Amino acid sequence: MKENLKPFLIKLVAITIAVIVVINIVFNVLLGERLEKIDKIISLSDSKTRSDIKQKIRSEISKGLEKDKIFSDEDKVLFYKLFKKIQKEFTDLDKNNIE
Repeated sequence: MKENLKPFLIKLVAITIAVIVVINIVFNVLLGERLEKIDKIISLSDSKTRSDIKQKIRSEISKGLEKDKIFSDEDKVLFYKLFKKIQKEFTDLDKNNIE
């Protein structure tokens, strides 16, 4: 009985350690970076985070302005339809409710 128990326990410990290592690697590779980004978004109350995000937005806008075309033709059509819809809603606005 003892001869069968020793290899079983050794295999059990080895498999347990292997499972823990695999779970740790999967968590760090797949989820670690994403959780870090989510934490950064959630911590918008921190002034450093806000200034980092503001700087990132400014740099992306600068990159976009250097391009010849900012929007694709498909995006232009979508924005135009959105603009027309918003414009129609403003013309349908009841002037008495504004003041």
